[in-house]
Amino acid sequence: MPRRRPGRAVALRAALYYLLSWSVIGLLAPVSTRGRWVVLAIAIATTAPLVAFIRNGGWRAYPTAAFRLLVVRPVLYTQLLLPLVAGGGLIGLMLGALFGDAIAGGRIGAGIVLAVMTLLLTAGYFGSARLVQRHVEVTVPGLPAPWDGVRIAQISDLHVGPHTSRRFLARVANTVAALAPDAIAITGDLVDDRAEDVVHFAAAIGGLHAPLGVYLIPGNHDVYAGWDAVEEQLRTMLPAATLLVNDARILTRDGAPLAIVGTGDPAGRGGGGSAAPDIDRALHAVPPGTTIIALAHNPALWPALAERGVALTLSGHTHWGQFALPRLGWSLASPFLARAMGAHSEGNALLYINPGTGYWGVPFRIGAGPEVTVVTLRPGPRAAIAAGRATRRTMSNTPAFAAD
Repeated sequence: MPRRRPGRAVALRAALYYLLSWSVIGLLAPVSTRGRWVVLAIAIATTAPLVAFIRNGGWRAYPTAAFRLLVVRPVLYTQLLLPLVAGGGLIGLMLGALFGDAIAGGRIGAGIVLAVMTLLLTAGYFGSARLVQRHVEVTVPGLPAPWDGVRIAQISDLHVGPHTSRRFLARVANTVAALAPDAIAITGDLVDDRAEDVVHFAAAIGGLHAPLGVYLIPGNHDVYAGWDAVEEQLRTMLPAATLLVNDARILTRDGAPLAIVGTGDPAGRGGGGSAAPDIDRALHAVPPGTTIIALAHNPALWPALAERGVALTLSGHTHWGQFALPRLGWSLASPFLARAMGAHSEGNALLYINPGTGYWGVPFRIGAGPEVTVVTLRPGPRAAIAAGRATRRTMSNTPAFAAD
């Protein structure tokens, strides 16, 4: 789906923002070492690709791994640091002026912000590779006895592209395989931002299998990548997996049914066609009284699913902001979303929001490690959900599916 170009007013505000931010940093750069020329070069190198991306509505050619790592990633890091470092410099300039040396104060302010952010980004970089497991026990009233103890492995938001570490993806695949779950759910944002990324996604998870099946649903990034093409390639390259888009599968164990339902994503309402959510259609084929587990990338769909009697919804999307304080139940996504992380319950409806297994943008995760979730189903008189603590993945000698 092409991205809309900004209007003139937006473009003007953006230009003023960049001019001010880079002017502050340029003012603070050492003149004796031609620092301002260096700042100018960095400004041009990290702004020109962004301008081209916006003007063209995306990258005209497929962004290779080298392009994403050497061009896109520096641009993203710069956009993240620019307002913070410039803001620190401005505050330093004002404080320094009070003591008779505005430039020295500005350099100290910008330097402190840059140092702190460098430490945070470094920690987040390593955190994005620290794969964790979390066990979630779900009590479902009316769950048929044959389904007691059934385990579903959930991964989400892999955002796979050519730049994604194949070693990390192999660790994810190995971890899921070693758990030997009864079913596997991959809850959206399968690829990063292009339909061509499906090749890399299929290579990473194509070897996964489970007795009750492997289920995929679309996320907003799969829609942005061009859902028609993404869907076609997923169905072609992953024939053993089940792609659920407003659809359901009725599974049985010892004659007892359970429904796995997959929704579309709200991003599809903007022109994603069949990827738009249609809960009535998704539940149409489910017999009354059947226990339903829904896969919905965006947790905003949970209330509507709960109203229709869905017992458990597995979601992703939020990434927990990729920065979270789990003990406080807070993440960077919390101020913007009613339900941003973890386990939730209302009446007999339960929700678990996976923090994501990959990352979006820059490789950064603190307090919200890339997660493989193991959901265990239990029958009981009252609905309940208990999420354990995340534990580090212990490496084994299991062969890697995605290694090359």
